[in-house]
Amino acid sequence: MRASTILEPRSYRGATGVSTAFGTFGELLQGALPEADGDFLVTLPIARWSIATFRTDPESPTVRVRPEGKRKALRLARMILDEAGETCGGLLTIDSGIPEGKGLASSSADLVATARAVGNALGLAMPARRVEDLLGRIEPTDGVLYQSIVAFYHRRVRLRSVLGSLPPMAVVGIDEGGMVDTVAFNRIPKPFTAADRREYAGMLDRMTAAVRAGDLRAVGEVATRSAEMNQVLRPKRTLAALRRICAEVGGLGVVNAHSGTTLGVLIDTREPDSRERVAEAAKRCLGLAGNVTVYRSLSFEGRPSLVEDHRAR
Repeated sequence: MRASTILEPRSYRGATGVSTAFGTFGELLQGALPEADGDFLVTLPIARWSIATFRTDPESPTVRVRPEGKRKALRLARMILDEAGETCGGLLTIDSGIPEGKGLASSSADLVATARAVGNALGLAMPARRVEDLLGRIEPTDGVLYQSIVAFYHRRVRLRSVLGSLPPMAVVGIDEGGMVDTVAFNRIPKPFTAADRREYAGMLDRMTAAVRAGDLRAVGEVATRSAEMNQVLRPKRTLAALRRICAEVGGLGVVNAHSGTTLGVLIDTREPDSRERVAEAAKRCLGLAGNVTVYRSLSFEGRPSLVEDHRAR
């Protein structure tokens, strides 16, 4: 038991910890760099969240989770309690507005929110590296623990770099259907050549510069190219048609859930006719896939790089 890292037992017994984490609409860029184990992604945070609440139960050693299907979050909560030397149980409740199995980082958001909620209830510090270490023992993870657009080694579960923030965008998204198991997907060997990996390195450099400059047009161009290159790994049957719609409505580019089932058109919401562009893109996408959801990207200018959370009693 690492007593120096937690509060005295009587101070947190029966306490409730709460935290949130946002999802992402696929990735602005995902691929593999020339370096060993160079699989990486660049996040696109969206205004969809998972909220985790953990209430300790000193009368029971059992940890329960609601909904019952959130087994990865349950495993993580028990892992944190065990490493803290705690034998008490508790109730973990997850309320998520992020669709599952679509490539929108629903599982990553659940896990990040859970880690911090349990930490808050126990009085345990949960810095980013600590959360990365915990999540890395469960599954590949998106970089949703940072309040920023980041380049992230999702298989290693390690931050590569903080890119910054962008002006808000709308994502007119469609879902091609089905669900993807992220863990299984990340076991698939990447068919990228050495030339592909060099191109991905150049694309990451360009994306980094574009985010730091707030250049949404360049961001959209790199995102579109990334979607095209991912066709050899997980092809999207509607990509070509969606690119045409993007051009017709004056969108910035196409963004892809590289390991998921969704893709969408990026639109600059600062443009005076952005509502009309979003509506027209949604109308055309509805004819393409039969389903449309409009998401809003998150902008973090002037905010700290880590998610905020709190501890309640």
